[in-house]
Amino acid sequence: MTSTIAPDSLPFTGDAEADALIARDPLALLIGFELDQQVPLQKAFRGPLELSRRIGGLDARAIAAMDPTILEAAFREKPALHRFPGTMAGRVGELCRHVTATYGGDASRIWTEARDGRELEARLLAVPGIGPMKAKSLIAILARRYGVRPPGWEDVAPTYPTLADVDSAEALARYQDQKRTHKASLRAAGG
Repeated sequence: MTSTIAPDSLPFTGDAEADALIARDPLALLIGFELDQQVPLQKAFRGPLELSRRIGGLDARAIAAMDPTILEAAFREKPALHRFPGTMAGRVGELCRHVTATYGGDASRIWTEARDGRELEARLLAVPGIGPMKAKSLIAILARRYGVRPPGWEDVAPTYPTLADVDSAEALARYQDQKRTHKASLRAAGG
């Protein structure tokens, strides 16, 4: 079992309260990653705070049990939490059902109970909406910002820039430029 020490903030949004929430609440961090597609990164990671305000907190069990139409309404409320509020409400509900069924509602167990790097990666990849790039980014964040380093974590850590490299607004801008370049190179290589 790996113990973690949460950072005070993850500077992904430019909003101190949102940055603190994603740093201290593992479910908020996962929801931010879930929302991080086809919207600006800052909007995606501000989403957990706004969702928490709209539904009265972030609790995987409560969200998993929530009437999907109520969750969708929270996503659609103006301003919408995502470019595709209905789809993303469904995905967040699915994520919370997974965390509830597999980890008793405690998202941190995904990483605190991983025996080694391969298991950590497999657990992250099993989370609905977390693909290989997001899993690698989460591994890097967990290792660098939370001290989660199960044996062999280096073998599954990314070899390219990730959000784990972001420690300031300037670093965020650099990261976003590097991410665009990396994705363009993957597309050019047919990957």
